[in-house]
Amino acid sequence: MRELVPGGNLPLPDGALSLQVPGPFDLSVLITGDDGKVSGDADFVFYNQPSAPGARLRAGGVSLDPGRLRAGASRVTVTVSPADPGTALSGLPVPALTVVADGAGPLARFTPARPAHETVLLLAEVYRRGAGWKLRALGQGYADGLAGVARDFGVDVAEEPAPERPAGPVRSTVRAGGAASGGATGAVRGEASGTEAEFAALVRSARRAAGVAPMVLERRLSAAAQAHAEVMARQRRLGTDGPGGVSVYQRITAAGYRYLQIGEQLVSGPRTPREFVDYCLTGDATRGPLHDPALTEAGVGHAVDARSGDVYWTALWARPFTGDGLLGVTAEVLALTNAERAAAGLRPVAGDVHLGRAAQAYSADMAARAFYSHTSPEGSAPWDRAAAAGAAHRGIGENIACGQRTAREVVRDWMDSPGHRANILKPDFTHLGAGFAGGGPAGTYWTQLFGLA
Repeated sequence: MRELVPGGNLPLPDGALSLQVPGPFDLSVLITGDDGKVSGDADFVFYNQPSAPGARLRAGGVSLDPGRLRAGASRVTVTVSPADPGTALSGLPVPALTVVADGAGPLARFTPARPAHETVLLLAEVYRRGAGWKLRALGQGYADGLAGVARDFGVDVAEEPAPERPAGPVRSTVRAGGAASGGATGAVRGEASGTEAEFAALVRSARRAAGVAPMVLERRLSAAAQAHAEVMARQRRLGTDGPGGVSVYQRITAAGYRYLQIGEQLVSGPRTPREFVDYCLTGDATRGPLHDPALTEAGVGHAVDARSGDVYWTALWARPFTGDGLLGVTAEVLALTNAERAAAGLRPVAGDVHLGRAAQAYSADMAARAFYSHTSPEGSAPWDRAAAAGAAHRGIGENIACGQRTAREVVRDWMDSPGHRANILKPDFTHLGAGFAGGGPAGTYWTQLFGLA
């Protein structure tokens, strides 16, 4: 059974599926077309309306038959929230999704990061790709409840008006890099807009108060952030991807910016840069990117949905790419891998330039061409790529991953997956090459290529 990471994709077989999430949770399903919007209230499947053509809620899961969805449906988003509205999602077990194909057994499992302040998680989406269907692991959080999610997907939610609430509710998704050291000056690269300049001054003050070096306002990041905020405002929903599956990370790399770590904050509700930064400082998860000393460059954009007046924000935080930095990242993967081997009583693997060259090229290829598989679009396998790079090892093993923001996070996830763990702890392996690339739908792509001398 395959272990998925955030942003990971899974081709689905034809026929019915079961999406199982056991535990004290309520599941909901939103059925949308290519525009990301429901066609009507019937497309919202939840505890008060437990079925629609092709989708039905069952105890501990959802039964889904993509071939029986209503005409024009191209995406099914599965959300999870506490069954007891008075219970915080962060206080419950992490909701683990198991994908089961009728007659074929379990296909994959996805365990998102533990929620912090979020009240709802967008757990996964099933979407049409050509003539078939795929599943993408999400793990994106909302702080505004199921009603906020439904509104962003176009459902008309009737609620009693809240008194003295001039600004809209705050909804957000946050992903951050790790805590590696770094620093930069407080300069602004290029001429900043009033919003960018105010944002930069507020962030500089907040980082100074936290004892963190100032960041650089990077115009390419701001351009990507602005374009993505406008997409979210048009779609009226938060998310890292837009029409046609173009992600915010692809917008960053298309602007010519390369990174070694990336963090993003996608928020709706605040009206001004000060309100936005104040929100970012409200909790450990939301202040993570702003206070992370490794993320030394930033960009910001915002856009207003003319229909509702909601303001959508995108803040991007990055550790910029350098050749030495990449060597440091891959060396950390090697060191962490050897630490796991040492803990298991195994001899270390040595770094190998040929395996490293193949691993780096494959991570870059997955990011550039937006695929995620051990087999390339041309059909090459790991041993083919190792041989093409000049490696002459008798045996080859490969681990890949996407979505993790640091070397420590990706090695931990590999160790939590039985198949990947087996490669890391295989006694016979003697050499290792590691690769990392930013971009693509998932934001980060990692490769380990093991060799047996």
